[in-house]
Amino acid sequence: MLRYYVADLHLDSKRPDITRAFAIFLREKAAHADELYLLGDIFEAWIGDDVQPAYLNAIFAELRSLSASGTRVYFQHGNRDFLVGEALAKQLGLQLLDDLHRINTIHGKTLLLHGDQLCMDDQDYQAFRTLVRKPEWQAEFLAKPVSERLEIARQLRAASREQGAMKAAEITDVTPTAVSEMMSREKATLMIHGHTHRPDIHRQQNQNDGVRIVLGDWDSHGWYLEQDDYGSRLFAFKLPAENVLTAELQDSQAAPH
Repeated sequence: MLRYYVADLHLDSKRPDITRAFAIFLREKAAHADELYLLGDIFEAWIGDDVQPAYLNAIFAELRSLSASGTRVYFQHGNRDFLVGEALAKQLGLQLLDDLHRINTIHGKTLLLHGDQLCMDDQDYQAFRTLVRKPEWQAEFLAKPVSERLEIARQLRAASREQGAMKAAEITDVTPTAVSEMMSREKATLMIHGHTHRPDIHRQQNQNDGVRIVLGDWDSHGWYLEQDDYGSRLFAFKLPAENVLTAELQDSQAAPH
């Protein structure tokens, strides 16, 4: 079983280099996988399945081709693309996941999540997250004209950047007790998430609490987790100016087998 995991690409018209690199990743890496997991914030913003920007056409074509070829592609909502719905999933051949998804891997019971629900010290964000995940809020938002939705999304992104710049690093990171409590409650040995933009492989303070792998955001580098029957490896690669991805792979960090 070969799986790949990515998160936090924040695909946006202003970063065609990231869009290009992801398209190459889908063709050169994900095409060989049994499963691909997209763990949230794949899009910088998503205002509804009825609005599909043209700059994503190539990515959508690659995802359709990937799922049609037999690779199972899973999508989990992030804090930027929580409005991705069943219409887009059906169009691209994606399977939508709950906010907390459980699978069995070579490491044992594994938890998959975007990660924002673990940032419990950021109370303002948690209140916002609770609000926008309500079906009533989403229905009201999706009923607005496209122009109004675009403006609201722009304002929310600007506010998020401004507030994030003023918050201490530990507030915008996961809350350690939230991680420990979730892994203990779920009896899990591995957790995989994104959101924090702090890629690493963490052993919990108590070794019996398992391992937490944080996926990196795609910016100057792209990040992905490769997992097979031998273990898990977290890779970073420098975003290429041209279509050269495989040659740019750097050293990996291996999760314990």
